[in-house]
Amino acid sequence: MPEKRAARLHPDERRAQLVAIGVDMLADCSLDELSTDAVARRAGISRGLLFHYFDSKRDFYRSVVRRECDAFAAATAPDDSLDPVVWMRAFIAGFVAYVTGRRKVYRALVRGAAGSHPAAGDIVEATRATLAQRVVEGQRRLGMAPSPRLTLAARAWLAFAEEAVTGWPLDEPDALDELRAFLESGFVRLLGDLDRPAALAVRGTAHSSANCPSGPSS
Repeated sequence: MPEKRAARLHPDERRAQLVAIGVDMLADCSLDELSTDAVARRAGISRGLLFHYFDSKRDFYRSVVRRECDAFAAATAPDDSLDPVVWMRAFIAGFVAYVTGRRKVYRALVRGAAGSHPAAGDIVEATRATLAQRVVEGQRRLGMAPSPRLTLAARAWLAFAEEAVTGWPLDEPDALDELRAFLESGFVRLLGDLDRPAALAVRGTAHSSANCPSGPSS
């Protein structure tokens, strides 16, 4: 039975309400554990009525994941009129603000099992591809040389950024400023070195040789 009598809502409003409840509940459970019964109770409707707005449980799950992924993509979309450095910083700031503000939901959806969930894996992957393309665009805007490794590097930076943002201690003074600076440094170093891997390898070999102890002289 519903916990309370539901207010009358337009179908689009009711659908949006149910999806929002589902997203909020993911702060405390995985996608597989998300109960449509509990969602319906919180909305004050029957479980049967919930499926008046969604074709199936899978359709509901996909709607929940799509809402969160769309919001994440929107939060990391800088104004195209910005100068290159400001554009990059706006992208990073949006990434940091969104994930640090919604860590539990982010872990449950974008980073967690939903990333490979049969009902939602394609939505999560499409979002990752959108963010990776923004990394590529940032590299281009900064005037860095193109590279066949750029797509791979963009994904690598996203993995690095995700790990940093989900684990960074936020209770320290200036934590967010330090986190943004850390990610910016990683962005510039990783994506700026793509055009000179051979030079980097030579530099690394020379550095290692200079620090190796000499053998006994004959």
